[in-house]
Amino acid sequence: MAYMDTADGGQVYFESYGEGAQTLLLVHGWGMSGRVWDPVLPELLQGGCRVVVMDHRGCGRSDRDFHDLGIDAIAGDVVALVQKLGLESVVLNGWSLGGAVVVEAAHRLGSICSGLVLTCGASPIYTQKPGLALGGTDEDMRDTLAALAADRVNFLHGLSQAVCAKPVGENIEQWFWQIFLQASPCAAATLGELAVLDQREILCGLDLPILSYVGSEDGFVAPDICRWLGDNHQRTRTVEYEGVGHAPFIEERELYLQDLLAFLADISKR
Repeated sequence: MAYMDTADGGQVYFESYGEGAQTLLLVHGWGMSGRVWDPVLPELLQGGCRVVVMDHRGCGRSDRDFHDLGIDAIAGDVVALVQKLGLESVVLNGWSLGGAVVVEAAHRLGSICSGLVLTCGASPIYTQKPGLALGGTDEDMRDTLAALAADRVNFLHGLSQAVCAKPVGENIEQWFWQIFLQASPCAAATLGELAVLDQREILCGLDLPILSYVGSEDGFVAPDICRWLGDNHQRTRTVEYEGVGHAPFIEERELYLQDLLAFLADISKR
């Protein structure tokens, strides 16, 4: 484990595993931490990857008192970490809000980013926009933030129970809840930014292979948002799992790994 000093005076926690020729950088969803990738980490290493896991500013073991907890700031941390590790090529994998983070980071990294994975990614939008009426509304987001502010502990407990559509057991739900509770209460500001997010132009301008995971029963990111990529980006491969919610790497772990490793193998052949 290690810490990266940021330009604005904080520290971001990360872990770097393996020495594979191909590096996969995993970026978690809102309020979570890099620990959520533990169920797939050993198999990714066995598949020959170098794997880097980081905690968003405000989450996990990273400092919680950053002044700027925005999506762009987290994307800047991803870029800075790639530079700190001297990576000449990297595949970024973002889950949920982490999808928006890695899209922005890929845009900044240019050719250094050799592939992009959106795991139920909250991109290109999260709430409805002119010309793309997918997802919730701005009012939905205001209600969510109000409920979070009013009773954070119980709200996050309910959220933890709704992540997966398939039965995963109380232990997994409790695990999610405990990770959520580690995040700064100020991380609500990061979540709120999803209301104004619009990455359509950035995404369509990325000339790289993309893998988009869709859970047909995802209650967090509308499945049609994740499907949008396959219809609007020529180099996108969409993988949809029936009956799966917001965490396919847990709900359909073996299939998730199979599809991810196949995608990485295709990139390595290029």
